[in-house]
Order: sequence, then C-alpha cells, then structure tokens
Amino acid sequence: MSFYKFLIICFAGFIASVGHGLTSFGLGIYVYEQTRIVSSAALIALLAFLPALLLSPLAGVLADKYDRRVLMLLGNGFSIIGTGYILFCISKGETRLWQIGAGVTISSIFTTLIDPAFRATITDLVSKEEYTKASGFVQLSDSAGYLLSPAIAGLLLSFSDIRLLLAIDICTLFITVMVIFYVRRWIVSKITENREPIIKGFKVGLLALIKNKGILSLTVMLSVMTFFVAVVQTLSTPMILGFTDSRTLGFTMTFCASGMLFSSVFLGVVPIKRGFVKVLSLSLFFAGLFMGVFGLRENIFLIGAAGFLIFMTLPFANASIDYLIRTNIDNEVQGRSWGLIGVISQIGYVAAFAVSGPLADYVFMPLLLDNGFLSGSIGKLTGVGTGRGIGLLIIVAGFMLALTAAVLYQIKPVKKLEGDSYVQGAY
Repeated sequence: MSFYKFLIICFAGFIASVGHGLTSFGLGIYVYEQTRIVSSAALIALLAFLPALLLSPLAGVLADKYDRRVLMLLGNGFSIIGTGYILFCISKGETRLWQIGAGVTISSIFTTLIDPAFRATITDLVSKEEYTKASGFVQLSDSAGYLLSPAIAGLLLSFSDIRLLLAIDICTLFITVMVIFYVRRWIVSKITENREPIIKGFKVGLLALIKNKGILSLTVMLSVMTFFVAVVQTLSTPMILGFTDSRTLGFTMTFCASGMLFSSVFLGVVPIKRGFVKVLSLSLFFAGLFMGVFGLRENIFLIGAAGFLIFMTLPFANASIDYLIRTNIDNEVQGRSWGLIGVISQIGYVAAFAVSGPLADYVFMPLLLDNGFLSGSIGKLTGVGTGRGIGLLIIVAGFMLALTAAVLYQIKPVKKLEGDSYVQGAY
C-alpha cells in the first residue's frame, strides 16, 4: 500500500515535470524570437539553473530538519508565483527581459525545495527492497520534461503561443499541490536530529575530496566536461530555429533525448562490470565527436541522429562516474561529498550559460555570415548564414570535449580509482 502512495506522488511529479518542461522549452524559443540574440536566451537558462545550483545544499539540509510534506507544498505552490508573473507580463504585452528573468528566478528558488524533500520522502514510503523500483519511477518522472515536453510544446506552438504553455504549467503545479495536500496524511515525515552546523558538514565533505586525489581530479575534469556539454544544450535551440520552426524543433529535441532512455534501458539489462574509467572516457570522447556532427550542417535529419547519439552516450558516463565515486568515498561522508561534487561539477553549466551566448553573438556568428572571415573556407563545409556560426561553436566545443576525454584517461589518480575500488571489495 505504501508503494501505491509513492506512485501517486510520483505521478504528480511526472505531471509537474511535463509542465515545467513546456515552460522551459517555450521560453527559450520566445526569448530568442523576440530578441534574436543568443545571449538573451542563455541568460534566461542561467537564471533558471543558478539558484538551484547554489541553494541545493541548503535545500538538502532543510529536507532533513523540517517537515518534507510542507517543503514539497511550499516548493510547488510558490513556484506558481514566478510562472504566473511571466504569464501576466506577456499577456500585457511589451514584455522585458528582466521581467522574464525575475519570474524564472523566483520559480527556480522555490522549485529547489522540492527535489531533496521528495527523494527523502521515498525512504519514508517504500521498503529497502523497493528502492530500486522506486528509483526507476523517479528517473522516468524526471525525464518527462526532456522526453515529452519539447514535442508537446512544439505541437502547441504551431497553433498557439507561449501563454498557453505557461497556463498549462500553472495548472500542472496546482494539480501537484492538490495531490500532495491530499496524500500528506499518509506520509510520516521523519525529521532527523542531526544538529551538525552546515559549515562543518561542508568542511567534512571538502576534506573527503581533498584527501582523495583521484576523486578531486575527476570532479574538476567533470566541471570542464559539463561546460562543453552545456554549450550544445544552450545553443541547439537558436541553431535549429535558424532554418526551421518550433514544431520541428520540439519533435527533434524529443527524439534526441530518447537516446538517453535507450541506453538507460540497455544498461539496466547489460550493466557495466569493469573498465569504468575507459567507459567514461570513451563515452565522452564519442559524445564530442557526435557534437561535431550535430553542428556541421543545417540538416534536421543529421542533427536528430547526432543528438540521439550524444544523449545515448551520457548514461554510460553517468553510470561510470557514479560507480567510481561511490566505491572510493566512505559511506559516512557520501551525502556531504555528493553535494559538494554536484556543486563543483556543475559550475561548468553556469560558465557555459554565461559565455556561450556572447561567444556565439559576437565572435562565431560574424565569422560565417555572408562575406565573413571564414565564409570562403570553413563556410564551404558548414554553409554560411546566421546559424552557422553557432554550429561552428558547437563543433569546437565537441572537439574540446573529445580532447578532454582523452586527457582524462591519462590522469593516473583517476585511473587508480578503479583499482582502489576493487581493493575495497566492490566486486
């Protein structure tokens, strides 16, 4: 019966994830079409991501100290304010970029409360034997915003506008709040008595990283690699909109994201058993090569195939990273270490959101315009036009990712992680 209660909450999260994905996809298109400046769309992505990155460690502490049911209600309920504000401004007309940025930031701040409280609630609801099964449903819920939302949003935008997507998002949040409010009496929120100061917990996690050179090196390299991956995530929308419409973009993004689902299922059947560092390096190396193909030409079939292959490599990298870290950090400090690793490794996303827009607008796009500096050379291969400079930047990011993956495989402390894990008796 408890698992049934978990499924109800998970389904509500699935609905909210679809709604949030509609807003994210729609706003990216709306901002770019209104400004035709890549930096503007990248800025909105940064404002949506940065609060979650900075506040996630605090949100985790709150989930252990306070009622998780209340945190989930507050997170979903107050995030409506930000989305509603954006909808109000757009409905009035003459929307300004700062208004959209303010709304996105407000929603991101409150949404940050939801994930750690929800994941901790899983422990309250299901037995240890059901953890793996519950994890599968959670991953399905989380991926809904990537797998379903782009196609749905693209279809809706073919006959409506961004206001419909925002309204649907608000409705899904209301549904989620009502479901959590209804089932709250089923959940016994277990508040821990951990009185450890936040700063002390941070220091313990930091010390665990510093003492393990392999984990520290891997974490730093992950930050570099997430930078290059985030470049293609940031620039794919403006690049594709340069030669096609939002409906085609939506279906293409959904098809690309399905590559992650395909390889996740494969790993569930055929798990990685050895050679984790090699698998990590090879998966990221091929991801870089596929990024080069992704940006090569204005051909939606080529872009879709390359995007599918990019996403298909990521679960292999994630599984390898998860194994190497879990088997080389003491279980007593893994929670604090994971939080710190997450913050450091995702700095690359923040950097990519901050610099990829200006690089595309002011450096790469002018190079491949008609009569641009590279139009007569590289332009013969990639084509010329407003979106071709963006494609070139993605190609460069892909090459750098492949190069970084090759360097990663040569770092001795990282290669020793696998040997150390065997010594600890992981297998």
